[in-house]
Amino acid sequence: MKRGLTPFNYGSLVLGLGFLYAPILILVVYSFNESRLVTVWAGFSTKWYSELLQNRQMLDAAWITLEIAVVASTLSLVLGTIAGYVMARFTSFRGRTLFTGMIYAPLVMPEVITGLSLLLLFVSLDWDRGFWTVVISHTSFCMAYVAVVVQSRLVSFDLSIEEAAQDLGATPAKTFFVITLPVITPALVSGWLLSFTLSVDTLVISSFTTGPGATTLPMRIYSAVRLGVTPEINALSTIMIGIVTLGVIAASLLQKRQIVQRRRDERLAASDA
Repeated sequence: MKRGLTPFNYGSLVLGLGFLYAPILILVVYSFNESRLVTVWAGFSTKWYSELLQNRQMLDAAWITLEIAVVASTLSLVLGTIAGYVMARFTSFRGRTLFTGMIYAPLVMPEVITGLSLLLLFVSLDWDRGFWTVVISHTSFCMAYVAVVVQSRLVSFDLSIEEAAQDLGATPAKTFFVITLPVITPALVSGWLLSFTLSVDTLVISSFTTGPGATTLPMRIYSAVRLGVTPEINALSTIMIGIVTLGVIAASLLQKRQIVQRRRDERLAASDA
C-alpha cells in the first residue's frame, strides 16, 4: 500500500469532511421540509422558498447588504491598493513602522474592539448612524486585507518591466496605469472579492455602527434565529450556499481553462523554436 493511503488516513479524511459538511447537508435537506419544525421531517416542499421571496424584511436586508458590500469593497480596493503600494515600494520613510502596524492592526484586532471604537468615533463626531457609517466601518476593516494581498503581489513584481517603460519615456503615472496595474489585476480582483465576502459576512462591526434603515442580512438572520431556527432561514442559507458553490465551480473551471491555454501556448512556442 502506498504511503499516505492507509485506512487511518481514509478514516480521518471521512470524519473531517463529515464534521465540516454534514451540518450543511442537513441544513439544505431541511430547507425542503414541509413542517415548520426543523427537527421533524413532514415531507418534501418548496413553500419556504416562496415565502422567503415574499419576506420584505429579508429582501430589503439582502439588498442593503449587497449595496454596502459593493461600495465598501470598492473603497477598500482603492485605499488598500495605495497602502500596499506604499508598503512594497517605499521601504524607508519616517513612520513606516507605525504606518505598517496601523494597516495590519485590523487583521488581529477583535471585531468587538473595532466595532466599539468606531461607535465611539461616530458618537464623538455626532454622526447619525446608518448606511454610510456601516460603509466606513467595513472599509476600515477590509482595506487591511486588500493591502496585504497587493503588497504580496508587488513584492514579487519584476521591476525591470517598469524600468524599461520609463527608459522608453513613460512617466511614473503612465507606467503604473499601463504596466503595473494590469500585471497586478489578479491581486486586485482577489482583494475586492475578499473584501466583498468579509463585508457580507460581518455581523459584530455592523451591529455597533448601524442605524435605522441599514440593517444588514447577517443582523436580520441573527435576530430571527434568536427566536428559533425556521425552515425559511434554512432556505435562505441554502440559496447562499448555492451561490457560493456556483462561484467556486466557475472559478475552478476558469482556472483550469487558463492552465490549459498556458500549456498550449508553451507547446506552440516550443514548436516554433
